[in-house]
Amino acid sequence: MECIPYPSPNPHVRLFLVHYKSAGLLVKGFLAEPADQESYEGFLYLRGGIKGIGMVRPSRVAEFAAEGFIVFAPFYRGNRGGEGNEDFAGEDREDAFSAFDLLRNHSRVKNGRIHVFGFSRGGIMALWTAIHRPVSSLVTWGGVSDMKLTYEERKDMRRMMKRVIGGTPQKVPEAYDWRTPLEEAGQITAPVLIIHGRSDKNVSVEHAYRLKEAVPHADTMYLDKYDHYIPPAVNRQIVGYIAKWIKGD
Repeated sequence: MECIPYPSPNPHVRLFLVHYKSAGLLVKGFLAEPADQESYEGFLYLRGGIKGIGMVRPSRVAEFAAEGFIVFAPFYRGNRGGEGNEDFAGEDREDAFSAFDLLRNHSRVKNGRIHVFGFSRGGIMALWTAIHRPVSSLVTWGGVSDMKLTYEERKDMRRMMKRVIGGTPQKVPEAYDWRTPLEEAGQITAPVLIIHGRSDKNVSVEHAYRLKEAVPHADTMYLDKYDHYIPPAVNRQIVGYIAKWIKGD
């Protein structure tokens, strides 16, 4: 792992550009940590979008680090000069697994405890991570849970999905099933929080309903007045709520 200091938007948070290995590929991400020497629990931030859309923002990872976490946010393979190509919750889920392992071995992460957060496409990456790694808690916000449903809902993404996944759900159903973790999600025993806007047109609230059915013990926060994008003031309130929920405050 290589850490390169990066300009931080918050004077109380140190930010680094990290190069790390994932399944033999060199990929990149942001590491954000409170600017002291204390130990904190880890927070794996899994971004949404693909390529430049939804790229990790320094302000976002710093926002969570300021709540008292060591935060790591992978860009995923093929981004910002990283090796390989994104696979939309396929082979690139290894980038999330390796990022989890990196955080768990961080010298300042307390007791190896890692909380996983996924937004939008990151929701499905977070679910796979919770299935394959011992997460301390899981939060999905506007998260994808069913890849076939995404194909049905997002006509604007169908060309990309056919190219990346190898065809339509009718042509290659097994490829969509392999990317959809709902059957395995019942294995998750860690606390789960599902946050979703009921008016979301990017990732419909049906994704949240299906996840809640698969993980009955999950807590839910349905945002009646909002869609995929939340006004800054409300966003800050929700970030604070997430931090308190994770810490059990």
